[in-house]
Amino acid sequence: MVQNDFKHPIDNVTNLLAEYAAGKRNFAKAELSGANLQDVDVKGADLSYADLSGANLSNANFRGCDLSFANLNQANLENTDLRGAMLFSADFRQANLQGTKFEKADSDRTTQFPPDFDLEARLFPQKQLP
Repeated sequence: MVQNDFKHPIDNVTNLLAEYAAGKRNFAKAELSGANLQDVDVKGADLSYADLSGANLSNANFRGCDLSFANLNQANLENTDLRGAMLFSADFRQANLQGTKFEKADSDRTTQFPPDFDLEARLFPQKQLP
């Protein structure tokens, strides 16, 4: 049986996906800066305090994930599913959020988005005029 060393956070995609497949969901403080997580499905995972800066998360399923205090600065989240995610104090500055789904996601005033980003329009897309 493999013992998990909780003093050393996840630091590569292969380990993250293997442990997720084995049923683990706590990946707090993962160190995945610059990682390629394109098309991955880790819905419901705890990635709080994770370093995902510069990572490619395009087309990924992060639905219901805890990304509180995560660093996603300069990450590519194009067409990523963040519906129902917790985004408290997360850093999305300079992130590509084109097509990212934010419905029912929770954030607070300390969550940082790019300057031209309209979170309300993403949280409530049905309210937008045609």
